[in-house]
Amino acid sequence: MWACPITVTQSGRVRLSAVSLTTASGFAAVKMLKKFDKKDEELGSGSNPYQHLEKSAVLQEGDHFGTTEATEAFFAMTKLFQCNDQTLRRMCYLTIKEMANISEDVIIVTSSLTKDMTGKDDVYRGPAVRALCRITDMTMLQGIERYMKQAIVDKVASVSSSALVSSLHLLSTSYDVVKRWVNEAQEAASSDNIMVQYHALGLLYYIRKTDRLAVTKMVNKFTKCGLKSPFAYCMLIRIASKLLEEEEGGQDCPLFDFIESCLRNKHEMVVYEAASAIVHLPNCTARELAPAVSVLQLFCSSSKPALRFAAVRTLNKVAMKHPSAVTACNLDLENLITDSNRSIATLAITTLLKTGSESSVDRLMKQISTFVSEISDEFKVVVVEAISALCQKYPRKHSVMMNFLSNMLRDEGGFEYKRAIVDCIINIIEENPESKETGLAHLCEFIEDCEHTVLATRILHLCMMDCDDEVRDRATFYVNVLQQRQKVLNASFIFNGLSVSIPGLERALHQYTLEPSDKPFDMKSVPLATAVHVEPKTEITSVTSKQLEKIAPLCQDIFQEQLAAIPEFKHLGPLFKSSAPVQLTEAETEYVVRCIKHTFKKYMVFQFDCTNTLNDQLLEKVTVQMEPSDAYDVVCCVAAPSLHFNQPSSCYTLVMLPKDDPTAVSCTFSCTMKFVVKDCDPNTGLPEAEGYDDEYVLEDLEVTVSDHMQKVQKPNFIAAWDKIGDKFQKEETFALSSVKTLDEAVNNIISFLGMQPCERSDKVPENKNAHTLYLAGVFRGGFDVLVRARLAMADGVTMQVTVRSEAHVAVDVILVSVG
Repeated sequence: MWACPITVTQSGRVRLSAVSLTTASGFAAVKMLKKFDKKDEELGSGSNPYQHLEKSAVLQEGDHFGTTEATEAFFAMTKLFQCNDQTLRRMCYLTIKEMANISEDVIIVTSSLTKDMTGKDDVYRGPAVRALCRITDMTMLQGIERYMKQAIVDKVASVSSSALVSSLHLLSTSYDVVKRWVNEAQEAASSDNIMVQYHALGLLYYIRKTDRLAVTKMVNKFTKCGLKSPFAYCMLIRIASKLLEEEEGGQDCPLFDFIESCLRNKHEMVVYEAASAIVHLPNCTARELAPAVSVLQLFCSSSKPALRFAAVRTLNKVAMKHPSAVTACNLDLENLITDSNRSIATLAITTLLKTGSESSVDRLMKQISTFVSEISDEFKVVVVEAISALCQKYPRKHSVMMNFLSNMLRDEGGFEYKRAIVDCIINIIEENPESKETGLAHLCEFIEDCEHTVLATRILHLCMMDCDDEVRDRATFYVNVLQQRQKVLNASFIFNGLSVSIPGLERALHQYTLEPSDKPFDMKSVPLATAVHVEPKTEITSVTSKQLEKIAPLCQDIFQEQLAAIPEFKHLGPLFKSSAPVQLTEAETEYVVRCIKHTFKKYMVFQFDCTNTLNDQLLEKVTVQMEPSDAYDVVCCVAAPSLHFNQPSSCYTLVMLPKDDPTAVSCTFSCTMKFVVKDCDPNTGLPEAEGYDDEYVLEDLEVTVSDHMQKVQKPNFIAAWDKIGDKFQKEETFALSSVKTLDEAVNNIISFLGMQPCERSDKVPENKNAHTLYLAGVFRGGFDVLVRARLAMADGVTMQVTVRSEAHVAVDVILVSVG
């Protein structure tokens, strides 16, 4: 039999099998309805009028039904009143209900619906009642009032329930008419059918809702005569508890006695509803709570997960105001900690946290940490609230709580969850001064990557009240930046910030104050803070990652001081970058030489660290002669005075960068170490007075674009990209024919350009044929450079490179080097 559900929503979409049927496919359906086989109608064979439709026509998305289309579809659909297929006829009633607001002249089917409503076929009577009440207005309601009264007291339960529920809906528009049906509703309330009794009680309550005395009489009547429907009992309990709250009656009140008697009902839902009503009553005493808590305790050991969940959630709420009343349930709650349903286990632990002793806190926190990541945000908030209450109860446990909260703060979660954690940490800080430093550290770490401005601002305002000058200054600065509501400022000072060396900045500012000038201080004169990349090591080391982060900028500051102390290099200005050492000899040779390349704005200094491994020679006047392959000019050499056995010393070569072609940054140097050799007496180790000139050929030394580029972190690449703008943007496409994989291409590009990958774009997802790499750096001279490389696999790797910078030279250097 064809049983495909079809409805038309209030917005005007026809829904077929939960798939929207749009205007085009709707008309196709209408045509099919018009062509519905008369033979199938008579036989009631259940043929599918949609069976010849194209699936694409049914599945497509289009415009909403307009009034005209809906009216045409409605009139075509009314022909189905002649159909003998029960499912199709019932779908017809549903369509009438949904089209009532968007189609014209729906009222013409009133007579047909009235006929079905009073007919002999019970299958159609209930749906007809609901459809008729949906399209009927107040003026027409009196015409069918007699039929509605008969339907309310009908012996068929589905018809009676349909009439009662429809009457509830009509109350909002035709209250005066519906209230005349109260006698019929009271008769229906004595029905043996549980749903009819439930619906009748609901209609009676909403008719008398505004008359407190009438509601009280109704409750008293049903509490004395009893009910057969557990649903009706639950509603009656809710009505009684509402009356109790309004009159503030105590346990001596008959209404309370009725609710308490429901704790002994044979239906579990009634028992739970009564217990829940009692524990939620305001000003409820421990004596009044006791029977409800006992019932909930029994439910904790139920085999039904729904009952266990309901019981433990209610006990959790009771524990907030009356923890001592729940203490008797601790053993049952302990058993629920290992429940397979994580929501039940979470509620059990948080309840125990409110009722348990201080000694049990560590154990409970350890247990909940094992599965907290598996529960939803809603229950995580419950955990946070329990921790907040616990910190007030046991302030000495703040360190355990703070560590747990900080771990939760790092997890993924929505705004409400994060706000609950922040509120809890702030409360702990305010109530326990000892936790202030730890709490602020966790909060400050959180706002570094916080996507919720409200929380970040609140934490910053908290830091503005700190006793530490630096914390207050930083917080005040960031709050003022946020208040400007300017994307450029946010990108410069919050998202990406300054990437300069702090010692270098201090030294530059000090030098600026010693030499007064009319020119403003230039931030480009400050050395950058290098982005440190730590290679993973297999052996265990005592040096932490935070210590390693301090080493690289410290080394560059040392190089700056050492080079500035050499007279030939005083005029070079601030040091831009120092490379990693490059070995120019084998480790086993007589002379071991490595080179460190120091890049300045217009010059490069090559520092050659030399070691003499021959114990029978002394080397003097050691220099390295360099022959460039391109437009680099060698300016001078600074010799190492002497090179004793196994005592390293350094010599330097100063080279000027090309002036005529600033894009010619790559160069190969042939290097030769020249020196004076003095043989040493093997017995005394003293050198001879006279020596002779000698030389030693070293490996060639490469200078690439990476030597002119400094890595910088850009936590928010898009903000930095927008800030630079497209004034000096250029784009080119290259074919990397020798590269076989995207991973290889990404690693080669990063290594060649010497730039910092951003937003984890250096990690290529598995089974991907395309990838976008984001790189950030600063070009020699202090110019920000950003690169977006779009990679795609196609007979090798095709790369589209887009470069943005503050200077056109930096853009040209990147593209020339890659080309």
